[in-house]
Amino acid sequence: MRVKSIISDKGDTVVKVTSSDTVRTTLLRLKTHNFGALVVSDDGEQVSGIISERDLVRAMVDHGAGTLDMVVGELMTQNVQTCSPEDDIEDVMDTMTNGRFRHMPVVVAGRIVGLVSIGDLVKHRMRELVDETKALREYVTDYR
Repeated sequence: MRVKSIISDKGDTVVKVTSSDTVRTTLLRLKTHNFGALVVSDDGEQVSGIISERDLVRAMVDHGAGTLDMVVGELMTQNVQTCSPEDDIEDVMDTMTNGRFRHMPVVVAGRIVGLVSIGDLVKHRMRELVDETKALREYVTDYR
């Protein structure tokens, strides 16, 4: 199964922030949309970075309440791994697991077309396994 199947199921809307947005604004967007991370894009199309709840918690430990007035560009992960809609879900899961991150922007020709989380990938992989198991059971039952 490919990443594009996840994007077609969940939609291609990506909530973004800019590197000049404050942490306060970012936290509000995370809460409003119930997300664990947001793509940072200064032009609305290309990935400039990603900011996650983990990044924000670590910043709070380092900078205290002053973190709320900092800008995203000071805290975001800049070297973001991305995937394409054609990538295999298992490969993307392996990349995320090995890299110890939970969100990956989906990019085509340098343009953001979606965002997948490890939860999205696991959900789709589980659905695939359930379908395979059902098909095998039906095959065995029909074979008898």
